[in-house]
Amino acid sequence: MAAAERLQGKGVAVRLVSMASWELFEAQSQAYRDAVLPPSITARLAVEAGVSQGWHRYVGDRGDVLGVERFGASAPGPAMLREYGFSVENVCQRALALIERKDV
Repeated sequence: MAAAERLQGKGVAVRLVSMASWELFEAQSQAYRDAVLPPSITARLAVEAGVSQGWHRYVGDRGDVLGVERFGASAPGPAMLREYGFSVENVCQRALALIERKDV
């Protein structure tokens, strides 16, 4: 949420979607799903503090997923989040990179 607020403060239009259940989202009508994730918006970043597998279906070919692709590390929570790239700065950089891509 802090990354969305920072981007909005820079004039970037941000749509923050919390998807707690893929199953419940998929059970909704196509019109609803398109209202939440408009097909015309292809600059999509999923931020998942777990494995990224499965998120590509929601971000599409031109989107990005920030997730955890390895395991076995141990440290206090804030340190692990920084190590895995879950900082406000990194989320903002990845989102801006998607927006700046010429083919998006």
